[in-house]
Amino acid sequence: MTLETLEKINNAVKERPQELADARRKGRKVVGWFNYNIPEEIIHALGLIPVRLGTGGNDRLVEIGARYISTKNCVFTRELVGLFAENQDPYIKNSDIVAADATCLQTYRAAEVIKHYFKINIVILGVPRNFSLPEGQEYFEKELEFFTKKLEAVAGKKLDTNKLAGSIKLYNDIRKSIKELYKYQAISKSTIKWREVFDVVHAGFYLDREKYLSLLHELLGELREQHGEPVIGNLNGDARILVSGSIIPPGDTKLINIIEQVGGRIVSDELWSGLNPSMNIEIREASIKGIADGYINRVPHAALPYLDLETDGRLKNLKRIINDHKAQGVIFHTLRFCDPFTFKASETKDVLKKEGIPLLEIHTEYAGSDLEAIRTRAEAFVEMIKNKEIQEVEQ
Repeated sequence: MTLETLEKINNAVKERPQELADARRKGRKVVGWFNYNIPEEIIHALGLIPVRLGTGGNDRLVEIGARYISTKNCVFTRELVGLFAENQDPYIKNSDIVAADATCLQTYRAAEVIKHYFKINIVILGVPRNFSLPEGQEYFEKELEFFTKKLEAVAGKKLDTNKLAGSIKLYNDIRKSIKELYKYQAISKSTIKWREVFDVVHAGFYLDREKYLSLLHELLGELREQHGEPVIGNLNGDARILVSGSIIPPGDTKLINIIEQVGGRIVSDELWSGLNPSMNIEIREASIKGIADGYINRVPHAALPYLDLETDGRLKNLKRIINDHKAQGVIFHTLRFCDPFTFKASETKDVLKKEGIPLLEIHTEYAGSDLEAIRTRAEAFVEMIKNKEIQEVEQ
């Protein structure tokens, strides 16, 4: 059974670069952004067009980027710089200004490199290293005020409270719809796969946000007709895998392909390029403070110091997603030189071990030289999960 809305979304993404070019000719401004804590609600409320930048999986662009930034940065960061150096990506070409935040310091450094070498107009959002302290929360609110003033200058208007309230509602609806989509892909005999939902999330990086929400509602309507309300019950003999760790951006399908080829069924993710931006964000008032409080209290990025395992919101979120989607094992994807996630792999494994959830760390980059080594390890991991399930059924 096919889902017609998926084809509509694919076609909308193909048409989007031309739409952006046409909008710019009519005077609209496009804000390309990367990293983790840029609040799109403010960009949208100012009448600017937000587009999330960055791709993965292209070793040629990684090599180009490495001419401008150290090879001791992760491949995503190097490819990001390569995209700007080559200047062929339609979303970069159509960006009037680029916004970046200082959550991941490698990506923040990439913003400085891009500004220096390619003369791109960049606005930076400062991020505290500890979100839980009152001083950190105050700092983030002040930084967000400064960030908003920069964007107001680009938009040629002040931030309007009523329009901000409308944008907050729009984004809340988008996040709610994405979480519901994730439930549907995790049910038994679902007509939508996790990979397709992941692509739908990435479509939201580019599409007009009102149109995107309309398409999400249409897709959910199709799924309700086929399945009713989503109930994640029968495991159906699948090896249900959750993917976590370093970013997997559009274009990076290396690990996803391998997991599926060896018989694993991905049923969820805990990725900043997937489900995580839709988790644990509650904006209680239409103001800069409301936005700051909402973003600072959501799931923390691994680059931020959370040394107390008992209160680490990242681990709490991971365990909840595992439970909600009935994942039986975690494949923890770490890119070489992505230290924040690499250093968290061991402690994450120890924490999940107490919950009876096995974790396999895959440390890789975009080159294909380790494909067969990863395939062997992933295949053994999937087989172990299947055998464990058989043993539990027999008992």
